[in-house]
Amino acid sequence: MTQDFSASPDFSAERLAQLEQDLRSAPVNVCKAALDMLRHCPSEKAVPLFVAIAQDGEFLRRRFAVMGLGNHQTEASFQALRMLAQEEADSNVLAEIANSLFEFGEPSLPLIQDIFDGHSNWLLRQSIISIVMESDRDDMLLDMVQKALDDEEQSVVETGILALGKLLKGSEATSALDLLEGLASNQYWRIRWRTATALTLSEDARAKALLATLQKDEHHRVVAAALEGSVDV
Repeated sequence: MTQDFSASPDFSAERLAQLEQDLRSAPVNVCKAALDMLRHCPSEKAVPLFVAIAQDGEFLRRRFAVMGLGNHQTEASFQALRMLAQEEADSNVLAEIANSLFEFGEPSLPLIQDIFDGHSNWLLRQSIISIVMESDRDDMLLDMVQKALDDEEQSVVETGILALGKLLKGSEATSALDLLEGLASNQYWRIRWRTATALTLSEDARAKALLATLQKDEHHRVVAAALEGSVDV
Protein backbone atom coordinates (compact mmCIF):
# COMPACT_ATOMS: atom_id res chain seq x y z
CA MET A 1 0.00 0.00 0.00
CA THR A 2 1.37 3.39 -0.98
CA GLN A 3 2.23 5.64 1.91
CA ASP A 4 0.65 9.09 2.07
CA PHE A 5 3.38 11.74 2.23
CA SER A 6 1.15 14.77 1.77
CA ALA A 7 1.09 15.66 5.48
CA SER A 8 4.84 16.33 5.61
CA PRO A 9 6.98 18.72 3.57
CA ASP A 10 10.04 16.57 4.24
CA PHE A 11 11.53 14.90 1.17
CA SER A 12 13.90 12.33 2.60
CA ALA A 13 15.76 9.82 0.45
CA GLU A 14 13.28 7.15 1.49
CA ARG A 15 10.29 9.24 0.53
CA LEU A 16 11.80 10.20 -2.81
CA ALA A 17 12.47 6.52 -3.50
CA GLN A 18 8.83 5.69 -2.80
CA LEU A 19 7.60 8.56 -4.97
CA GLU A 20 9.83 7.40 -7.81
CA GLN A 21 8.47 3.90 -7.45
CA ASP A 22 4.92 5.29 -7.56
CA LEU A 23 5.70 7.20 -10.74
CA ARG A 24 7.27 4.16 -12.33
CA SER A 25 4.73 1.47 -11.53
CA ALA A 26 1.76 2.54 -9.39
CA PRO A 27 -1.80 2.94 -10.71
CA VAL A 28 -2.47 6.22 -12.50
CA ASN A 29 -4.27 7.88 -9.59
CA VAL A 30 -1.34 7.15 -7.26
CA CYS A 31 1.08 8.30 -9.94
CA LYS A 32 -0.77 11.60 -10.24
CA ALA A 33 -0.72 12.05 -6.47
CA ALA A 34 3.05 11.53 -6.47
CA LEU A 35 3.39 14.05 -9.28
CA ASP A 36 1.36 16.60 -7.33
CA MET A 37 3.50 16.13 -4.26
CA LEU A 38 6.75 16.47 -6.19
CA ARG A 39 5.56 19.85 -7.40
CA HIS A 40 6.52 21.05 -3.91
CA CYS A 41 9.80 19.19 -3.75
CA PRO A 42 13.06 21.18 -4.06
CA SER A 43 14.00 21.23 -7.73
CA GLU A 44 17.50 19.93 -7.13
CA LYS A 45 15.89 16.71 -5.83
CA ALA A 46 12.88 16.44 -8.13
CA VAL A 47 14.47 17.22 -11.50
CA PRO A 48 17.01 14.34 -11.51
CA LEU A 49 14.21 11.96 -10.55
CA PHE A 50 12.03 13.12 -13.44
CA VAL A 51 14.92 13.01 -15.89
CA ALA A 52 15.68 9.41 -14.99
CA ILE A 53 12.08 8.31 -15.55
CA ALA A 54 11.76 10.37 -18.74
CA GLN A 55 14.75 8.56 -20.19
CA ASP A 56 13.98 4.95 -19.32
CA GLY A 57 10.36 4.74 -18.15
CA GLU A 58 7.37 3.30 -19.98
CA PHE A 59 5.40 5.56 -22.31
CA LEU A 60 2.84 6.79 -19.77
CA ARG A 61 5.49 7.22 -17.09
CA ARG A 62 7.63 9.30 -19.42
CA ARG A 63 4.67 11.59 -19.97
CA PHE A 64 4.23 12.07 -16.23
CA ALA A 65 7.94 12.75 -15.82
CA VAL A 66 7.83 15.40 -18.54
CA MET A 67 4.85 17.03 -16.79
CA GLY A 68 6.90 17.06 -13.63
CA LEU A 69 9.76 18.84 -15.35
CA GLY A 70 7.32 21.53 -16.47
CA ASN A 71 6.38 22.10 -12.84
CA HIS A 72 9.98 22.98 -11.98
CA GLN A 73 11.01 25.96 -14.05
CA THR A 74 14.75 25.90 -13.52
CA GLU A 75 17.66 25.93 -15.93
CA ALA A 76 18.25 22.24 -15.20
CA SER A 77 14.68 21.25 -16.10
CA PHE A 78 14.73 23.44 -19.22
CA GLN A 79 17.93 21.80 -20.43
CA ALA A 80 16.49 18.39 -19.62
CA LEU A 81 13.43 19.10 -21.74
CA ARG A 82 15.66 20.37 -24.55
CA MET A 83 17.58 17.09 -24.45
CA LEU A 84 14.40 15.00 -24.34
CA ALA A 85 12.96 16.89 -27.31
CA GLN A 86 15.90 15.63 -29.35
CA GLU A 87 15.84 12.05 -28.07
CA GLU A 88 12.14 11.19 -27.65
CA ALA A 89 10.47 9.27 -30.48
CA ASP A 90 6.90 8.96 -29.22
CA SER A 91 4.64 11.71 -30.56
CA ASN A 92 2.42 11.79 -27.47
CA VAL A 93 5.40 12.28 -25.19
CA LEU A 94 6.79 14.91 -27.57
CA ALA A 95 3.49 16.79 -27.35
CA GLU A 96 3.83 16.74 -23.57
CA ILE A 97 7.41 17.98 -23.89
CA ALA A 98 6.17 20.90 -25.99
CA ASN A 99 3.53 21.67 -23.36
CA SER A 100 6.10 21.66 -20.58
CA LEU A 101 8.55 23.75 -22.57
CA PHE A 102 5.86 26.36 -23.11
CA GLU A 103 5.79 26.92 -19.35
CA PHE A 104 9.20 28.54 -19.75
CA GLY A 105 7.87 31.28 -22.04
CA GLU A 106 9.67 32.96 -24.92
CA PRO A 107 12.97 31.01 -24.69
CA SER A 108 11.11 27.77 -25.33
CA LEU A 109 9.41 28.78 -28.56
CA PRO A 110 12.32 28.03 -30.94
CA LEU A 111 12.52 24.54 -29.43
CA ILE A 112 8.80 24.04 -29.90
CA GLN A 113 9.17 25.21 -33.50
CA ASP A 114 11.93 22.62 -34.00
CA ILE A 115 9.66 19.86 -32.70
CA PHE A 116 6.93 20.95 -35.10
CA ASP A 117 9.27 21.11 -38.08
CA GLY A 118 10.97 17.82 -37.28
CA HIS A 119 7.88 15.63 -36.91
CA SER A 120 4.91 14.97 -39.16
CA ASN A 121 2.60 13.24 -36.68
CA TRP A 122 -0.84 14.80 -37.00
CA LEU A 123 -1.68 14.89 -33.29
CA LEU A 124 1.67 16.38 -32.38
CA ARG A 125 1.35 19.11 -35.00
CA GLN A 126 -2.18 19.98 -33.94
CA SER A 127 -1.12 20.13 -30.30
CA ILE A 128 1.78 22.46 -31.05
CA ILE A 129 -0.35 24.82 -33.13
CA SER A 130 -2.76 25.05 -30.20
CA ILE A 131 0.14 25.78 -27.85
CA VAL A 132 1.59 28.54 -30.01
CA MET A 133 -1.86 30.12 -30.36
CA GLU A 134 -1.52 30.94 -26.66
CA SER A 135 1.64 32.97 -27.31
CA ASP A 136 2.09 36.43 -28.80
CA ARG A 137 4.37 35.13 -31.56
CA ASP A 138 2.04 35.61 -34.51
CA ASP A 139 4.98 35.35 -36.89
CA MET A 140 5.79 31.85 -35.64
CA LEU A 141 2.15 30.80 -35.70
CA LEU A 142 1.80 32.04 -39.28
CA ASP A 143 4.82 29.97 -40.31
CA MET A 144 3.31 26.87 -38.71
CA VAL A 145 -0.06 27.53 -40.31
CA GLN A 146 1.48 27.83 -43.76
CA LYS A 147 3.14 24.45 -43.26
CA ALA A 148 -0.05 22.97 -41.83
CA LEU A 149 -1.99 23.99 -44.92
CA ASP A 150 0.33 21.77 -46.98
CA ASP A 151 0.06 18.82 -44.61
CA GLU A 152 -1.20 15.49 -45.94
CA GLU A 153 -3.50 15.05 -42.93
CA GLN A 154 -6.82 16.87 -43.28
CA SER A 155 -7.17 17.47 -39.54
CA VAL A 156 -3.86 19.35 -39.49
CA VAL A 157 -4.99 21.48 -42.41
CA GLU A 158 -8.22 22.35 -40.60
CA THR A 159 -6.38 23.16 -37.38
CA GLY A 160 -4.19 25.53 -39.36
CA ILE A 161 -7.20 27.24 -40.90
CA LEU A 162 -8.85 27.74 -37.52
CA ALA A 163 -5.58 29.19 -36.20
CA LEU A 164 -5.83 31.85 -38.89
CA GLY A 165 -8.81 33.19 -36.97
CA LYS A 166 -6.50 34.07 -34.10
CA LEU A 167 -4.07 35.72 -36.50
CA LEU A 168 -6.84 37.93 -37.88
CA LYS A 169 -6.67 39.86 -34.61
CA GLY A 170 -2.91 40.39 -34.54
CA SER A 171 0.13 41.64 -36.38
CA GLU A 172 -0.21 39.08 -39.18
CA ALA A 173 -3.85 39.89 -39.95
CA THR A 174 -3.22 40.87 -43.57
CA SER A 175 -1.28 37.69 -44.33
CA ALA A 176 -3.92 35.59 -42.60
CA LEU A 177 -6.69 37.23 -44.58
CA ASP A 178 -4.81 36.68 -47.82
CA LEU A 179 -4.61 32.97 -47.05
CA LEU A 180 -8.28 32.77 -46.08
CA GLU A 181 -9.30 34.53 -49.27
CA GLY A 182 -7.72 31.74 -51.28
CA LEU A 183 -9.17 29.04 -49.06
CA ALA A 184 -12.70 30.46 -49.35
CA SER A 185 -12.95 29.15 -52.90
CA ASN A 186 -11.39 25.74 -52.27
CA GLN A 187 -13.24 22.85 -53.90
CA TYR A 188 -13.47 20.83 -50.69
CA TRP A 189 -16.40 21.92 -48.53
CA ARG A 190 -14.60 21.22 -45.26
CA ILE A 191 -11.92 23.75 -46.19
CA ARG A 192 -14.56 26.38 -46.94
CA TRP A 193 -16.40 25.43 -43.74
CA ARG A 194 -13.35 25.99 -41.53
CA THR A 195 -12.52 29.14 -43.46
CA ALA A 196 -15.94 30.57 -42.71
CA THR A 197 -15.47 29.82 -39.00
CA ALA A 198 -12.12 31.63 -38.96
CA LEU A 199 -13.47 34.62 -40.87
CA THR A 200 -16.23 35.23 -38.31
CA LEU A 201 -13.53 36.45 -35.91
CA SER A 202 -12.68 39.47 -38.06
CA GLU A 203 -14.41 42.81 -38.46
CA ASP A 204 -12.41 43.60 -41.59
CA ALA A 205 -14.49 44.59 -44.59
CA ARG A 206 -12.76 42.02 -46.78
CA ALA A 207 -13.56 39.28 -44.27
CA LYS A 208 -17.20 40.34 -44.22
CA ALA A 209 -17.35 40.26 -48.01
CA LEU A 210 -15.91 36.75 -48.05
CA LEU A 211 -18.43 35.65 -45.46
CA ALA A 212 -21.25 37.11 -47.51
CA THR A 213 -20.17 34.93 -50.41
CA LEU A 214 -19.86 31.87 -48.20
CA GLN A 215 -23.40 32.45 -46.92
CA LYS A 216 -24.52 31.45 -50.41
CA ASP A 217 -22.34 28.33 -50.53
CA GLU A 218 -23.72 25.09 -51.92
CA HIS A 219 -22.98 23.21 -48.69
CA HIS A 220 -25.25 23.80 -45.69
CA ARG A 221 -22.46 23.56 -43.11
CA VAL A 222 -20.49 26.26 -44.85
CA VAL A 223 -23.58 28.48 -44.93
CA ALA A 224 -24.28 27.86 -41.23
CA ALA A 225 -20.71 28.71 -40.26
CA ALA A 226 -20.74 31.87 -42.36
CA LEU A 227 -24.03 32.99 -40.82
CA GLU A 228 -22.47 32.75 -37.36
CA GLY A 229 -20.66 35.96 -38.22
CA SER A 230 -23.93 37.90 -38.46
CA VAL A 231 -22.53 39.76 -41.44
CA ASP A 232 -24.17 42.95 -42.52
CA VAL A 233 -22.64 44.05 -45.81
